[in-house]
Amino acid sequence: MTISFVVPAYNEEQLIAATLDAIHTAAREIAQPYEIIVADDASTDRTAAIARGHGARVVPCEHRQIARARNTGALASTGDVLIFVDADTIISAELVRASLTALERGAVGGGATLQIEGRTPTWSVPLIFAVDRSMRLFRWAAGCYVFCTRTAFDAVGGFDERYYATEEIAFSRALKRLGRVVILRERVLTSGRKLRTHSFGEFLRLLLGVARSGPAFSPQTRSPVGLVRRTPRRLDADATASTRERVRRRR
Repeated sequence: MTISFVVPAYNEEQLIAATLDAIHTAAREIAQPYEIIVADDASTDRTAAIARGHGARVVPCEHRQIARARNTGALASTGDVLIFVDADTIISAELVRASLTALERGAVGGGATLQIEGRTPTWSVPLIFAVDRSMRLFRWAAGCYVFCTRTAFDAVGGFDERYYATEEIAFSRALKRLGRVVILRERVLTSGRKLRTHSFGEFLRLLLGVARSGPAFSPQTRSPVGLVRRTPRRLDADATASTRERVRRRR
């Protein structure tokens, strides 16, 4: 069994090296054949060069949409198991091992329990709690870590490219129509930069926009929120320091 780790990336030179190093460490520990595919989605920085330097195969694309970038990476991959890891996320061998065990026991896919790195604003605490409970209740995988079999991915047609937000929820729902989807107790460590660089009002406008418009919602044209791939990334001054710390904790 070969694992394909698919990493969608847009201007991730600050964080992607730590993400790729963590994937290598986890995969080598579980001793399964693997590959890393970075879908470089129109980056203008050193993302692609850093990815190549850290043992990934880079697939260039010009989508500026994470659903399409994930699909592009998956189509270029060769593994029997697909694990989608965001470029600001740190995984562990324990998490990957639990994912494979779930698939071996008949699940078609799933996600992990979220752990947010770094400081987060006070207003985000109930939001994080609500997201965690919703994921467990409805068996929705958080986009930073989604796993599934190749067969299941092909059967549902990948991530729905009509979505510019909540595409991981649509994907989880599609998988649930095929079989069992699990949210693992094992944690995945993902960046808290969106919570640090955007206000409560911006998050609320995004959520209301998605609720009103569904898959047709396009934050580029309908919202000022820089929470999706179509809009410029805001600088997170805490990112470098927090990344060093999260990698240290995983060692």
